[in-house]
Amino acid sequence: MAAESKKVIYAALVGNTLIAITKFIAAIISGSSAMASEGIHSVVDTGNQILLLYGLKRSQRPPNKYFPFGYGKEVYFWSFAVAIMIFAVGAGISLYEGVHHILNPEPIENYTINYIVLGFAMIFEGSAWLIGWKEFRKTTKTNYFRAVHRGKDPSLFVVLFEDSAALTGLVFAFIGNLCSQLTGILYFDGAASVAIGLVLGGTAIWLAYETKGLLIGESANPEVIDGVRSIAASYPSVKNVNEVLTLHMGPEFILVNLSVDFQNDSSGESVKSTIAKMDQKIKAQFPRVKRVFIEAEAKADTSLEFADD
Repeated sequence: MAAESKKVIYAALVGNTLIAITKFIAAIISGSSAMASEGIHSVVDTGNQILLLYGLKRSQRPPNKYFPFGYGKEVYFWSFAVAIMIFAVGAGISLYEGVHHILNPEPIENYTINYIVLGFAMIFEGSAWLIGWKEFRKTTKTNYFRAVHRGKDPSLFVVLFEDSAALTGLVFAFIGNLCSQLTGILYFDGAASVAIGLVLGGTAIWLAYETKGLLIGESANPEVIDGVRSIAASYPSVKNVNEVLTLHMGPEFILVNLSVDFQNDSSGESVKSTIAKMDQKIKAQFPRVKRVFIEAEAKADTSLEFADD
Protein backbone atom coordinates (compact mmCIF):
# COMPACT_ATOMS: atom_id res chain seq x y z
CA MET A 1 0.00 0.00 0.00
CA ALA A 2 2.87 2.37 0.75
CA ALA A 3 4.21 1.91 -2.79
CA GLU A 4 0.84 2.83 -4.30
CA SER A 5 0.56 5.86 -2.02
CA LYS A 6 4.01 7.10 -3.03
CA LYS A 7 3.20 6.61 -6.71
CA VAL A 8 0.13 8.82 -6.39
CA ILE A 9 1.99 11.48 -4.37
CA TYR A 10 4.97 11.62 -6.73
CA ALA A 11 2.66 11.99 -9.74
CA ALA A 12 0.84 14.86 -8.02
CA LEU A 13 4.14 16.44 -6.89
CA VAL A 14 5.60 16.57 -10.41
CA GLY A 15 2.34 17.79 -11.90
CA ASN A 16 1.80 20.55 -9.34
CA THR A 17 5.38 21.82 -9.60
CA LEU A 18 5.09 22.23 -13.38
CA ILE A 19 1.63 23.76 -13.07
CA ALA A 20 2.69 26.26 -10.37
CA ILE A 21 5.54 27.59 -12.54
CA THR A 22 3.33 28.08 -15.60
CA LYS A 23 0.51 29.68 -13.58
CA PHE A 24 2.76 32.27 -11.99
CA ILE A 25 4.29 33.13 -15.36
CA ALA A 26 0.79 33.63 -16.75
CA ALA A 27 -0.27 35.68 -13.71
CA ILE A 28 2.75 38.00 -14.07
CA ILE A 29 2.18 38.48 -17.80
CA SER A 30 -1.61 38.93 -17.67
CA GLY A 31 -2.15 40.42 -14.20
CA SER A 32 -5.00 37.96 -13.50
CA SER A 33 -5.99 37.53 -9.85
CA ALA A 34 -7.54 34.13 -10.54
CA MET A 35 -4.31 32.91 -12.11
CA ALA A 36 -2.29 34.17 -9.13
CA SER A 37 -4.66 32.31 -6.79
CA GLU A 38 -4.29 29.19 -8.89
CA GLY A 39 -0.49 29.54 -8.71
CA ILE A 40 -0.66 29.81 -4.92
CA HIS A 41 -2.98 26.80 -4.88
CA SER A 42 -0.44 24.73 -6.82
CA VAL A 43 2.43 25.81 -4.55
CA VAL A 44 0.40 24.78 -1.49
CA ASP A 45 -0.41 21.43 -3.13
CA THR A 46 3.28 20.89 -3.88
CA GLY A 47 4.16 21.59 -0.25
CA ASN A 48 1.41 19.22 0.86
CA GLN A 49 2.81 16.36 -1.23
CA ILE A 50 6.22 16.92 0.38
CA LEU A 51 4.60 16.74 3.82
CA LEU A 52 2.80 13.52 2.91
CA LEU A 53 6.02 11.92 1.64
CA TYR A 54 7.72 12.98 4.88
CA GLY A 55 4.87 11.47 6.88
CA LEU A 56 5.06 8.18 4.96
CA LYS A 57 8.80 7.95 5.57
CA ARG A 58 8.41 8.71 9.29
CA SER A 59 5.58 6.18 9.65
CA GLN A 60 7.79 3.32 8.45
CA ARG A 61 10.21 3.57 11.36
CA PRO A 62 10.31 0.36 13.46
CA PRO A 63 8.80 0.15 16.95
CA ASN A 64 10.95 0.95 19.97
CA LYS A 65 10.56 1.09 23.75
CA TYR A 66 9.01 4.56 23.57
CA PHE A 67 6.62 3.72 20.72
CA PRO A 68 6.00 -0.04 21.02
CA PHE A 69 3.37 -0.07 18.28
CA GLY A 70 5.48 1.88 15.80
CA TYR A 71 4.97 5.24 14.11
CA GLY A 72 2.09 4.43 11.75
CA LYS A 73 -0.01 7.33 13.00
CA GLU A 74 2.55 9.83 11.66
CA VAL A 75 0.69 9.53 8.34
CA TYR A 76 -2.52 10.66 10.05
CA PHE A 77 -0.83 13.61 11.75
CA TRP A 78 0.78 14.94 8.56
CA SER A 79 -2.45 14.45 6.63
CA PHE A 80 -4.21 16.61 9.21
CA ALA A 81 -1.38 19.16 8.88
CA VAL A 82 -2.04 19.20 5.12
CA ALA A 83 -5.68 20.08 5.78
CA ILE A 84 -4.58 23.00 7.95
CA MET A 85 -2.17 24.14 5.23
CA ILE A 86 -4.88 24.10 2.58
CA PHE A 87 -7.24 26.09 4.77
CA ALA A 88 -4.81 28.61 6.23
CA VAL A 89 -2.56 29.23 3.24
CA GLY A 90 -4.41 28.17 0.11
CA ALA A 91 -7.91 29.30 1.00
CA GLY A 92 -6.79 32.33 3.01
CA ILE A 93 -4.55 33.84 0.34
CA SER A 94 -7.01 33.09 -2.48
CA LEU A 95 -9.83 34.80 -0.61
CA TYR A 96 -7.60 37.77 0.16
CA GLU A 97 -6.51 38.08 -3.47
CA GLY A 98 -10.09 37.81 -4.68
CA VAL A 99 -11.50 40.44 -2.32
CA HIS A 100 -8.54 42.74 -3.06
CA HIS A 101 -9.14 42.57 -6.83
CA ILE A 102 -12.89 43.05 -6.42
CA LEU A 103 -12.26 46.22 -4.42
CA ASN A 104 -9.39 47.31 -6.70
CA PRO A 105 -10.01 45.72 -10.11
CA GLU A 106 -7.16 45.70 -12.63
CA PRO A 107 -7.41 44.92 -16.36
CA ILE A 108 -6.10 41.58 -17.61
CA GLU A 109 -3.38 42.25 -20.19
CA ASN A 110 -3.25 38.90 -21.95
CA TYR A 111 -6.13 36.42 -21.91
CA THR A 112 -4.51 34.09 -24.43
CA ILE A 113 -1.62 33.13 -22.17
CA ASN A 114 -4.08 32.39 -19.37
CA TYR A 115 -6.13 30.07 -21.55
CA ILE A 116 -3.01 28.24 -22.74
CA VAL A 117 -1.76 27.75 -19.18
CA LEU A 118 -5.19 26.67 -17.94
CA GLY A 119 -5.39 24.14 -20.76
CA PHE A 120 -2.01 22.61 -19.92
CA ALA A 121 -2.85 22.72 -16.21
CA MET A 122 -6.04 20.76 -16.83
CA ILE A 123 -4.03 18.12 -18.72
CA PHE A 124 -1.37 17.82 -15.98
CA GLU A 125 -3.88 17.95 -13.13
CA GLY A 126 -6.28 15.59 -14.88
CA SER A 127 -3.48 13.05 -15.40
CA ALA A 128 -2.49 13.20 -11.73
CA TRP A 129 -6.15 12.91 -10.69
CA LEU A 130 -6.63 9.86 -12.94
CA ILE A 131 -3.61 8.09 -11.42
CA GLY A 132 -4.89 8.88 -7.91
CA TRP A 133 -8.40 7.71 -8.78
CA LYS A 134 -7.18 4.38 -10.20
CA GLU A 135 -5.08 3.65 -7.12
CA PHE A 136 -7.90 4.72 -4.81
CA ARG A 137 -10.39 2.45 -6.59
CA LYS A 138 -8.10 -0.53 -5.99
CA THR A 139 -8.71 -0.15 -2.27
CA THR A 140 -12.52 -0.18 -2.39
CA LYS A 141 -15.57 -1.08 -4.45
CA THR A 142 -18.02 1.26 -2.72
CA ASN A 143 -19.00 4.77 -3.83
CA TYR A 144 -16.54 7.67 -3.54
CA PHE A 145 -17.91 9.38 -0.41
CA ARG A 146 -18.38 6.14 1.52
CA ALA A 147 -14.93 4.95 0.47
CA VAL A 148 -13.31 8.16 1.74
CA HIS A 149 -15.20 7.92 5.04
CA ARG A 150 -14.11 4.31 5.55
CA GLY A 151 -10.60 4.72 4.09
CA LYS A 152 -7.68 4.18 6.47
CA ASP A 153 -4.88 5.48 4.21
CA PRO A 154 -5.30 9.27 4.03
CA SER A 155 -2.29 9.71 1.76
CA LEU A 156 -4.43 8.33 -1.07
CA PHE A 157 -7.61 10.33 -0.57
CA VAL A 158 -5.78 13.53 0.46
CA VAL A 159 -4.15 13.71 -2.98
CA LEU A 160 -7.48 12.87 -4.61
CA PHE A 161 -9.14 15.68 -2.61
CA GLU A 162 -6.44 18.13 -3.66
CA ASP A 163 -6.60 17.18 -7.34
CA SER A 164 -10.41 17.36 -7.36
CA ALA A 165 -10.27 20.83 -5.79
CA ALA A 166 -7.56 21.85 -8.27
CA LEU A 167 -9.64 20.81 -11.28
CA THR A 168 -12.64 22.68 -9.87
CA GLY A 169 -10.45 25.76 -9.30
CA LEU A 170 -9.20 25.64 -12.89
CA VAL A 171 -12.79 25.65 -14.13
CA PHE A 172 -13.56 28.72 -11.99
CA ALA A 173 -10.41 30.46 -13.23
CA PHE A 174 -11.41 29.78 -16.84
CA ILE A 175 -14.96 31.03 -16.28
CA GLY A 176 -13.69 34.16 -14.51
CA ASN A 177 -11.30 35.01 -17.35
CA LEU A 178 -13.87 34.27 -20.03
CA CYS A 179 -16.58 36.38 -18.36
CA SER A 180 -14.16 39.28 -17.87
CA GLN A 181 -13.10 39.11 -21.53
CA LEU A 182 -16.63 38.86 -22.94
CA THR A 183 -18.28 41.49 -20.72
CA GLY A 184 -15.38 43.78 -19.86
CA ILE A 185 -16.43 43.55 -16.20
CA LEU A 186 -13.22 43.09 -14.21
CA TYR A 187 -14.98 41.94 -11.07
CA PHE A 188 -15.39 38.43 -12.53
CA ASP A 189 -11.65 37.77 -12.18
CA GLY A 190 -11.69 38.62 -8.46
CA ALA A 191 -14.91 36.66 -7.98
CA ALA A 192 -13.24 33.60 -9.53
CA SER A 193 -10.41 33.93 -7.03
CA VAL A 194 -12.94 34.08 -4.17
CA ALA A 195 -14.66 30.97 -5.55
CA ILE A 196 -11.30 29.15 -5.66
CA GLY A 197 -10.71 30.14 -2.02
CA LEU A 198 -14.11 28.79 -1.01
CA VAL A 199 -13.45 25.50 -2.81
CA LEU A 200 -10.12 25.15 -0.99
CA GLY A 201 -11.72 26.03 2.35
CA GLY A 202 -14.48 23.45 1.88
CA THR A 203 -11.94 20.82 0.83
CA ALA A 204 -9.77 21.55 3.87
CA ILE A 205 -12.71 21.28 6.29
CA TRP A 206 -13.84 17.96 4.81
CA LEU A 207 -10.30 16.61 4.81
CA ALA A 208 -9.73 17.67 8.43
CA TYR A 209 -12.98 15.94 9.44
CA GLU A 210 -12.00 12.67 7.76
CA THR A 211 -8.45 12.60 9.17
CA LYS A 212 -9.50 13.65 12.68
CA GLY A 213 -11.06 10.27 13.39
CA LEU A 214 -7.97 8.42 12.18
CA LEU A 215 -5.74 10.62 14.32
CA ILE A 216 -7.85 10.03 17.44
CA GLY A 217 -8.12 6.29 16.76
CA GLU A 218 -10.66 4.64 14.47
CA SER A 219 -11.70 1.01 14.61
CA ALA A 220 -11.17 -1.36 11.70
CA ASN A 221 -13.90 -1.60 9.07
CA PRO A 222 -16.97 -3.75 9.96
CA GLU A 223 -15.97 -6.66 7.70
CA VAL A 224 -12.70 -7.02 9.63
CA ILE A 225 -14.45 -6.90 13.01
CA ASP A 226 -17.11 -9.41 11.89
CA GLY A 227 -14.43 -11.68 10.44
CA VAL A 228 -12.39 -11.66 13.63
CA ARG A 229 -15.50 -12.42 15.69
CA SER A 230 -16.43 -15.28 13.35
CA ILE A 231 -12.95 -16.81 13.60
CA ALA A 232 -12.93 -16.58 17.40
CA ALA A 233 -16.40 -18.13 17.68
CA SER A 234 -15.52 -21.04 15.38
CA TYR A 235 -13.50 -22.95 18.01
CA PRO A 236 -15.40 -25.59 20.05
CA SER A 237 -13.76 -24.52 23.29
CA VAL A 238 -15.13 -20.95 22.91
CA LYS A 239 -18.45 -20.46 24.67
CA ASN A 240 -18.96 -16.84 23.75
CA VAL A 241 -17.08 -13.92 22.16
CA ASN A 242 -17.79 -10.95 24.41
CA GLU A 243 -16.05 -8.00 22.76
CA VAL A 244 -13.99 -7.36 19.64
CA LEU A 245 -12.11 -4.07 20.01
CA THR A 246 -9.94 -2.88 17.14
CA LEU A 247 -7.74 0.15 16.54
CA HIS A 248 -5.88 1.39 13.46
CA MET A 249 -2.35 2.25 14.55
CA GLY A 250 -1.62 3.15 10.92
CA PRO A 251 -2.99 2.35 7.45
CA GLU A 252 -1.35 -1.11 7.53
CA PHE A 253 -1.45 -1.83 11.28
CA ILE A 254 -4.58 -3.02 13.09
CA LEU A 255 -4.51 -3.86 16.77
CA VAL A 256 -7.16 -6.35 17.97
CA ASN A 257 -8.29 -6.98 21.54
CA LEU A 258 -10.62 -9.94 22.10
CA SER A 259 -12.60 -10.84 25.20
CA VAL A 260 -13.44 -14.55 25.01
CA ASP A 261 -15.49 -16.74 27.36
CA PHE A 262 -14.19 -20.33 27.17
CA GLN A 263 -16.15 -23.47 28.03
CA ASN A 264 -16.07 -24.27 31.75
CA ASP A 265 -14.49 -27.68 31.18
CA SER A 266 -11.65 -26.29 29.04
CA SER A 267 -8.20 -27.12 30.40
CA GLY A 268 -5.37 -24.64 30.61
CA GLU A 269 -3.53 -26.36 27.77
CA SER A 270 -6.67 -26.33 25.61
CA VAL A 271 -7.19 -22.61 26.17
CA LYS A 272 -3.52 -21.89 25.44
CA SER A 273 -3.63 -23.93 22.22
CA THR A 274 -6.87 -22.29 21.05
CA ILE A 275 -5.51 -18.79 21.68
CA ALA A 276 -2.38 -19.58 19.65
CA LYS A 277 -4.41 -20.97 16.73
CA MET A 278 -6.86 -18.06 16.91
CA ASP A 279 -4.03 -15.53 16.77
CA GLN A 280 -2.44 -17.25 13.78
CA LYS A 281 -5.68 -17.59 11.81
CA ILE A 282 -6.76 -13.97 12.39
CA LYS A 283 -3.40 -12.65 11.17
CA ALA A 284 -3.44 -14.99 8.17
CA GLN A 285 -6.93 -13.94 7.07
CA PHE A 286 -6.39 -10.23 7.79
CA PRO A 287 -2.73 -9.32 7.02
CA ARG A 288 -3.19 -5.80 8.37
CA VAL A 289 -3.80 -7.23 11.85
CA LYS A 290 -0.33 -7.13 13.40
CA ARG A 291 -1.08 -7.58 17.11
CA VAL A 292 -3.82 -9.66 18.78
CA PHE A 293 -4.53 -9.58 22.51
CA ILE A 294 -6.96 -12.22 23.81
CA GLU A 295 -8.50 -12.02 27.28
CA ALA A 296 -10.10 -15.15 28.69
CA GLU A 297 -13.00 -13.97 30.82
CA ALA A 298 -16.69 -14.66 31.46
CA LYS A 299 -19.33 -12.48 29.85
CA ALA A 300 -19.98 -9.41 31.98
CA ASP A 301 -23.45 -8.45 33.13
CA THR A 302 -23.01 -4.99 31.69
CA SER A 303 -21.68 -4.05 28.29
CA LEU A 304 -20.00 -0.96 26.90
CA GLU A 305 -22.15 1.24 24.73
CA PHE A 306 -20.62 3.09 21.84
CA ALA A 307 -22.37 6.15 20.44
CA ASP A 308 -21.91 7.06 16.76
CA ASP A 309 -20.69 10.56 15.96
